[in-house]
Amino acid sequence: MGARRRVYAGVTTALLAVTATFAVAAPAGAGGRHPAPVRVATFNASLNRDTAGGLVADLSRRDNAQAANVAEVIQRVRPDVLLINEFDHDPAGRALALFQDNYLSVPRNGSRAIHYPYRYAAPSNTGVPSGHDLNNDGTVGGPDDAYGFGLFPGQYGMAVYSAYPIDVAKVRTFQTFRWRDMPGALLPDDPSTPEPADWYSPAELADLRLSSKSHWDLPIRLPGRTVHLLASHPTPPVFDGPEDRNGRRNHDEIRFWADYVSPGRGGYIYDDAGRRGGLRPGAAFVIAGDLNADPYDGDSVPGAAQQLLDHPRVDDRVVPASAGGPAAAQRQGGANLDHRGDPRFDTGDFADTSPGNLRVDYLLPSRGLPVRAAGVFWPVPGDPLFRLVGDYSPTLPGGFPTSDHRLVWLDLR
Repeated sequence: MGARRRVYAGVTTALLAVTATFAVAAPAGAGGRHPAPVRVATFNASLNRDTAGGLVADLSRRDNAQAANVAEVIQRVRPDVLLINEFDHDPAGRALALFQDNYLSVPRNGSRAIHYPYRYAAPSNTGVPSGHDLNNDGTVGGPDDAYGFGLFPGQYGMAVYSAYPIDVAKVRTFQTFRWRDMPGALLPDDPSTPEPADWYSPAELADLRLSSKSHWDLPIRLPGRTVHLLASHPTPPVFDGPEDRNGRRNHDEIRFWADYVSPGRGGYIYDDAGRRGGLRPGAAFVIAGDLNADPYDGDSVPGAAQQLLDHPRVDDRVVPASAGGPAAAQRQGGANLDHRGDPRFDTGDFADTSPGNLRVDYLLPSRGLPVRAAGVFWPVPGDPLFRLVGDYSPTLPGGFPTSDHRLVWLDLR
C-alpha cells in the first residue's frame, strides 16, 4: 500500500547506468564446500521528495537523518542485491551515486559500510504527462493525468544496487507496453454509461501504458547461474472512484509478471526495444517490489496478489516474517484487529483506521531456487534498532524515521 499521510506511486526518468566505482568481494564459500547464500532484498525506502532535485540536494550532504537511517537499515541487513522503491530518479544518476558515496559507504552507529559496484535505474512512467484527462475531471494536466502519478518526472522512482554484475545487454524494460494490449485486461468502466470498459476513451487507450512506473527484467550474474530480478512497483489500488481504475491497474500490473513467467502466456508482451515474448522457460527469477496488494486484507482487487502467490512457477513456501509486525498490530489495534492475514508477514505500517498494516512488499523466487532464510526488518520496541523503524509520528518528515514500509530479505543458496 502506501503511506499514512502521503501520496505514493513511483517514477524514474531516463537513466540506464551500471557502474563499477567500488570493488566488492563476492561472498566467500561456506567451509569451502558450498557457495555462501546470496541475500536479495526489496525496500520501499520513501526516498522521495516533493520537488525535482530535492533528493539530490539532500544526498549531497551527509546529514539527512532519513537517508542515514535508510542506509543503516541496509548496512545491517547487508543484501547482495537490493531493489529500492520510491527513490527519486534524475537523468544524470546523481542521486544513485550520492546515496552510495555519502550514505551507504559511511559507517553509522556501529554498522559497517556497504559498497555496491553495480547500480541500475531506467525510465518509468510516473510524472510523465500523458496529454489526456485520465481522471475525467474535465482538465488535462497534473499528477493524476500523468502516465503514473507523480508531481514531476522522476518522483517515486526505482533503483537497484548489486554486488554482482547486471547483464545490461540482456536487460528488458516494459515502460511503454500499453494496457489495452493485455488480453482480457481489467479496463475500468464508467458506471454512468451503459457501454462496458469505457472509462478511458479510445484515444486514451491508444496511449495509456500498463505500468505506473515500469517493469524491469534485470539478469543478475550470480555465482554459477543467472537469476532474473523482476522489479516493479504497481500503483496503489486506491485514490480513485467506483470505476476502480487504480485497483484494476494494480491487478493487471501484477498479472503482467504472472504471464511473463508462464510459458505460452506471455506471447503478447513486448518490451521497449520491440522484442516480444515472456521469460525463457526454465530461467530462474525473483519477483521483487512493493506490489501494493495484500493477499487477504486492504483494498486491492480480490485475488490480485494470489496471481503470483499461487502461481505454479513461484515458490512462496518460505514467507519473510518478523516479530515487529505482530507487536505493532497488537500495539496499534484498529483495523489490524479485524485482519485475516498473519501480522508476522506484514511489511507496511499503515493507518490504523484503514487499511491497517499489510503484506505488500514481496520477494518471490522461482521454484528450484532453494531459500535458506528470509525475514522482514521490523524490530520490536525495546530492541536498540527499533529507532530505525519507529511508529508513526506527525513530527517526522514522512511520518517515520525511515519509511512506512519495512525492508524484506531472503537468502538464496
